[in-house]
Amino acid sequence: MQDVLKECEVKMQKAEEVLKKNFAAVRTGRANPALLDHVQVNYYGAPTPLKQLASISVPEPRMLLVSPYDKNAAADIEKAILTSDLGINPKREAGVLRLVLPEPTEERRKELVRVIKKETEEAKVAVRNVRREAIDSAKKKKAAKEITEDDEKNLDKKVQDLTNKYCAEMDKMFASKEKEVMEV
Repeated sequence: MQDVLKECEVKMQKAEEVLKKNFAAVRTGRANPALLDHVQVNYYGAPTPLKQLASISVPEPRMLLVSPYDKNAAADIEKAILTSDLGINPKREAGVLRLVLPEPTEERRKELVRVIKKETEEAKVAVRNVRREAIDSAKKKKAAKEITEDDEKNLDKKVQDLTNKYCAEMDKMFASKEKEVMEV
């Protein structure tokens, strides 16, 4: 019974981690190095994650500074950022790239809120699917007479408590990210 609960919690934590990672990639008005996490650079013919080719810092609230370890890769990095879906035009100067983040419009901020709400709902659905699997597993064990009816009800309650905990946590994350996105 404890193994089912532990497995349940691990899967729910993974859903929460995926949501955090997705939220980090959402561009708000503030600069965040995580914006560039999914950018792949064609480096000597091989797609390479940008963070393996350069250090990324935040010198100002609306600016990212990308410093390539190999100065010859600056042009490739610039091209990768331009072709990404970020909509940022890097300025190359003396071997470093400056990415100035424009102020998002009111309409764009509302669109971003819709995106993060959808991602939150998807994460909650994943958590609920884990709950359903655990409850089905408990029913099968009860049917096979491996656990008693009381154990099944107890497990159902604990799984539901876990589900409520993670859904509430995701709601808090959404509220925090929504506030950050709507900030002018």
